[in-house]
Amino acid sequence: MQRRKFLQSSLAVTAGIAANISPAIAGEKYATQKEVYEWREYEMRFASDQAQLENYFKTALIPALNKYGVKKVGVFKEWNPSEPAKFYLLTPFASLDNYLSVNTKLKTDADYVKNSAAYNNVPADKPLYNRFTASLMLAFDGWPALVPPSGESRIFELRTYEGYSEDAVRRKIKMFNDGEYPIFQRANLNPVFFGEVIAGDKMPRLTYMLTCNNMEERSKGWAAFVADPEWKKLVADPQYANTISKISNTFLVPASYSQI
Repeated sequence: MQRRKFLQSSLAVTAGIAANISPAIAGEKYATQKEVYEWREYEMRFASDQAQLENYFKTALIPALNKYGVKKVGVFKEWNPSEPAKFYLLTPFASLDNYLSVNTKLKTDADYVKNSAAYNNVPADKPLYNRFTASLMLAFDGWPALVPPSGESRIFELRTYEGYSEDAVRRKIKMFNDGEYPIFQRANLNPVFFGEVIAGDKMPRLTYMLTCNNMEERSKGWAAFVADPEWKKLVADPQYANTISKISNTFLVPASYSQI
């Protein structure tokens, strides 16, 4: 018990320090509470029972998160499936304290424990996935909360920007806050969330998600984005030069039970 309390306290202190010293979120321009996102990527094993993982999401994890006030949990699959398959889980928390509190409560929640039994009893010789990777993100000042899309049939584009230094990522985040959001909206590239990665791999980096009805709309949207006069003005500003070293994107579709 003492060790668990120590680990929880240590994580809270570490996360708090990361949020407080990060140059990308310094300043007092914005006072709005910003969400924290946990992003997981599951790489399934060949010939594994994918339905068992989805059943865990659908009947155990998501209901338990909703019970403790964590709404709009997203589960995604690849638009163009790979082999082995991958699943993506997006969980928005109100704050770092909320992230710690909810995950602590889940461990002793009777319904969650019961509904997770089949998932937790998967035999060692028949694992569902190789491993999953996870990262924590802090929402941007100018886009402090996730915005779920309307409509049913759509695709999502997850974009990750890696920077050569913390300052490069700070400047790129400033570029978003200084004018990119309206450009996305004019181009019908509907933003879902923007997050600075505060714990995870390939740092420093940021990740954000856009959504469109289809790939044709996505292509038209990006063409409109780069042609927008306000974008041309932003990208010509010297303070935003050399902010991105690598861009990665993944196209996703929501699972039938996804809340995003």
